[in-house]
Amino acid sequence: MNENHARVCASPEWAAHLQDTVLPKAIAQVELGRELLEVGPGPGAATEWLRTKVERLVAVEIEAEAAALLADRYAGTNVEIRQGSGTSLDFPDDSFDSAAAFTMLHHVPTVALQNRLLGEILRVLRPGGVLVGADSLPSDALHHFHEGDVYNPVEPASFLVRLQTLGFVDIMLGVGDGLTFSAHKPAPSSDDLLTG
Repeated sequence: MNENHARVCASPEWAAHLQDTVLPKAIAQVELGRELLEVGPGPGAATEWLRTKVERLVAVEIEAEAAALLADRYAGTNVEIRQGSGTSLDFPDDSFDSAAAFTMLHHVPTVALQNRLLGEILRVLRPGGVLVGADSLPSDALHHFHEGDVYNPVEPASFLVRLQTLGFVDIMLGVGDGLTFSAHKPAPSSDDLLTG
């Protein structure tokens, strides 16, 4: 994370923007259930809000220092912090009711790795579970803001097809000031329930 991110993403203003504008819009149409996986929480601006919506939140952060700070911050709460990569989640299949990825996909260096991360999220979601998230739209200003850092923005037009190809269903994308999205793991069909 470059100096711009270290300054902005840890600021109270960024947390307020996420919590007042981005997060309510992203989850307005979905049920998060009891157990939520958050991938890439960074300094925890979304974590603080999301943890009030579920009984248990597990956050996976790739940067060891950020994970340690979050672990200290949330010790004794309903939040569990794990240090690791979203591209190789250390959870069994069907572990979570929902998953969240807020303003982190553009930090994943390649489309292939983004797809791997999304595929891992799909694997650990329970049938019928939902992925919710938001990310910034590509722009010259953000390209400059990310100087010296990974910047691989998500193209909304191809993102829908990518999610479908991975196996997500009931996908909703919103494009405005940024990208918001929700996508579900298929629920078992009535035939599956009868034969299972």
